[in-house]
Amino acid sequence: MDITYDPRYNIAYIRLRRKIAGIKTLQVSEELNVDLAPDGKVYGIELLNAREQLLKGKKISFTDESTGKARELPLIP
Repeated sequence: MDITYDPRYNIAYIRLRRKIAGIKTLQVSEELNVDLAPDGKVYGIELLNAREQLLKGKKISFTDESTGKARELPLIP
């Protein structure tokens, strides 16, 4: 998994699989696109207006649901 953020356009992308051809994008809302691989599995998730969707203060939190452990990482404004 790879998470990228472009502050110029305020877009975050969560890539779940290796890069492949034939991706189809589904627009879920004005702020959310989901990319599907040719086999129908989710390839990635694009968050438009990402700052407002991801930030709680100036950090992003990752939680391992199996262990309950959380880790916060600061984001660069």
